[in-house]
Amino acid sequence: MYPEIMNQNPLEIKLADDERQPCEVWTRVMGYHRPTSSFNIGKQSEHSERKYFVETGTPDTGVSRPVH
Repeated sequence: MYPEIMNQNPLEIKLADDERQPCEVWTRVMGYHRPTSSFNIGKQSEHSERKYFVETGTPDTGVSRPVH
């Protein structure tokens, strides 16, 4: 493959701020997708307070259920 890349430890790679690329987060709103950067201040606040669904399986049945 690329031996010069395989010998590097990825934890040693350092990027300056001007080398970084911003990550754009999208979410589904009313049946369509839009970037969260286009939200107004109230919607951005609401989005940051969301609770995310965590799925776990029960050991005896293997059926998944939401965790509250």
